[in-house]
Amino acid sequence: MMSPSHGEGRRFESGRAHTVKHLEDSYIKEFDAIVQDVKDGKLILTQTYFYPVSGGQPTDTGVIIRKADNKTFTVVGVKKSDGAVVHEVAEEGLAVGDEVRCVIDWDRRHRLMRAHTAAHVVSEIIHRQTGALITGNQLELDKVRIDFSLEAFDSAAFAKHLEEANGVIARALPVTTTILPREEAMRLPTISKLATGLPEHIREVRVVTIEGFDQQGCGGTHVKNTSEIGILEFLKAENKGQKNRRVYFRLSRS
Repeated sequence: MMSPSHGEGRRFESGRAHTVKHLEDSYIKEFDAIVQDVKDGKLILTQTYFYPVSGGQPTDTGVIIRKADNKTFTVVGVKKSDGAVVHEVAEEGLAVGDEVRCVIDWDRRHRLMRAHTAAHVVSEIIHRQTGALITGNQLELDKVRIDFSLEAFDSAAFAKHLEEANGVIARALPVTTTILPREEAMRLPTISKLATGLPEHIREVRVVTIEGFDQQGCGGTHVKNTSEIGILEFLKAENKGQKNRRVYFRLSRS
């Protein structure tokens, strides 16, 4: 679903290699790195598992601990900039060459992982039932919003779709990721449910597969099994006009 990503694990800024790891393993909670660049409270690391805000999924937060003196720097935001992942910290003091230990706020990360995989399940069910495509989305800690291009508006139907999603989730389906060339990925019937389609510049597609149920191009973090999601609770549906239908739901188990 949300923002298909190409499969590169390395980025470059000012000619220096920068390794991005969150696409490879979403379950890494802590990792070591070296500060590669610092400017105005924002820094680049030699490698990172922090998720940068993208495609409707919020940024990771956490801390960076300088090994030399165990001083802690709070990570308040992470974003992509000019091909690199930039970490914004609340405190000053880190310098190029500092060896650091990075700790992701796991409760936040895992909740967003659960929400993101849940959104894939919900969007696939609604697409199957109605043919609707996604026009917008936003993951939050307390709720998920998905917008669909859909002629009819029926709040009760959306509630039923959420019931069906819970049935799929309860089947404890494995979730895996793989990188495919664009041409191969485009042969998958469910690769993109975005109304805008798969962006032309993406030549390698990271495919998230819910075994036996769905395959979507996506650059977000996901759980390994739908059983981790818990139960979804329908909140409301809204008619936003111009064939834009919005549904809200939340994870009812923390």
